[in-house]
Amino acid sequence: MEVALWVVLVLMLGGALVFWRWGSRSRRATELADARAEAQRWYERLGGQLMNLHGDAPAVRQALADAGERYNAAGSQLEQAGTPHQFALARETALEGLAYIRAARTAMGIDPGPELPPLAAARGAGMLTKEREVNVQGQTYRAGPQPGNQTPYYYPGGNWQGRPVPAGWYSTPWWKTALGTGAGVLGGILIADALFSPAFADPGYGYEAGYQEGFNDGFDDGQDQGGDQGQDQGQDFGDQGQDFGDQGQDFAGQGDYAGGGDFGGDFGGGDFGGGDFGGGDW
Repeated sequence: MEVALWVVLVLMLGGALVFWRWGSRSRRATELADARAEAQRWYERLGGQLMNLHGDAPAVRQALADAGERYNAAGSQLEQAGTPHQFALARETALEGLAYIRAARTAMGIDPGPELPPLAAARGAGMLTKEREVNVQGQTYRAGPQPGNQTPYYYPGGNWQGRPVPAGWYSTPWWKTALGTGAGVLGGILIADALFSPAFADPGYGYEAGYQEGFNDGFDDGQDQGGDQGQDQGQDFGDQGQDFGDQGQDFAGQGDYAGGGDFGGDFGGGDFGGGDFGGGDW
């Protein structure tokens, strides 16, 4: 009788293990298929836009050229992808290409279309809100929120050398050191410091507003904590409330930038952000 029970238990456990393995394998297959379909969807839309858009303006040509590079890269990634993560990378590359498509449409003076899903690489980078012009090592560099003859290079936002670079239009792609722009890594760092330094009060992507918001939040928080604790425990905690107010002032520069997350005083560069292109102009 005991032997029969053990046999039954072993069979039940074996069946459960087989079912678990089957279920796990089925879930992985579903995740992989979903990731492949999602990447393929954005890749095909990028290809369709590239076929239908043409323009002679420098900003349009450059944005379409960058979109074409992302299309080729995404296609190569799709061919080699075998995991959900790899398909996610291909999806990100295709979305970067579509960000350049939106830029090209903007430079052409037509509706850029619905917003894209946020680019992972552009998270926290923000966007330019005003024109900037600086001189670095005898050369003038410009940046701004709109395309123009002097700012034909679009960048969708990202990180370069560990520094966030806001989305916008630039006079030269100084972040592409590998393409021999002449700036070099050190020159690129100098350009980033000059373009986005808080010493200019507002580097062009909401610094001033972010500073004030961060200051107010920190100060109010410090005052509230100091006041509440002071009622119960006297002057010592009242002083602590003042300390919190000072701390709010110290961290004031960490407010939100236009379109970006919280990042205090360090600015810089990067590589390469929600909606669907399923309708409208697309």
